[in-house]
Amino acid sequence: MNSPESEDPAEEARALPAVAPQLRALRRRAALTLEAAARAAGLSPAHLSRLETGQRQPSLPMLLALARVYGTTVSELLGETSADRDAVVRAADMEPTRAGGWTYWQAGASGRGMQALRVHVPYGSQGDVVRVHPGEEWLHVLRGRLRLRLGDTTELLGPGDSAHFDSLTPHRIAARDDDGVDLLFVHTLLQSPTATLCLGPTPSDIGETP
Repeated sequence: MNSPESEDPAEEARALPAVAPQLRALRRRAALTLEAAARAAGLSPAHLSRLETGQRQPSLPMLLALARVYGTTVSELLGETSADRDAVVRAADMEPTRAGGWTYWQAGASGRGMQALRVHVPYGSQGDVVRVHPGEEWLHVLRGRLRLRLGDTTELLGPGDSAHFDSLTPHRIAARDDDGVDLLFVHTLLQSPTATLCLGPTPSDIGETP
């Protein structure tokens, strides 16, 4: 697999906003040396130095890699500023959305690096979608009991219990009781176009017993 540094020069030459000032500022904000940041992003220190001084323009794969390392978004790397978002989301403004029998409410602003949701998982979706994608997930049980499968391990979580795991671990979420389970759910997307939230049961799995 090619590293971000080995991208086609023709692709790299496509016009992108000047990002040199942002790259250096965000690296320093992340408290990373040039060598550590370059290593984590799959670049050489000399190449990252040229990016930070404006001698080279980064390709999109480089931007994605650096955004992941610095814990930010490509938009911030490019110096783009988004419209101010309300920090507070009122309960009255949380419109329920249904998918595959699940109900969820957006509990945070859109366009953030994290997706925050309040979720109701009904009983009967014990065989819901197996999820494998970049990022991290954190969930907290508000009401009911949750059966969480992480790889080959199954955990039973009750009210007040939480779980925090790498989303590349195959995972499945299911309500243990007849009246379902309510969760707080936070998911980091890590700038992956495939890192979408998967909701709802797989029909062939419905009826699986705990």
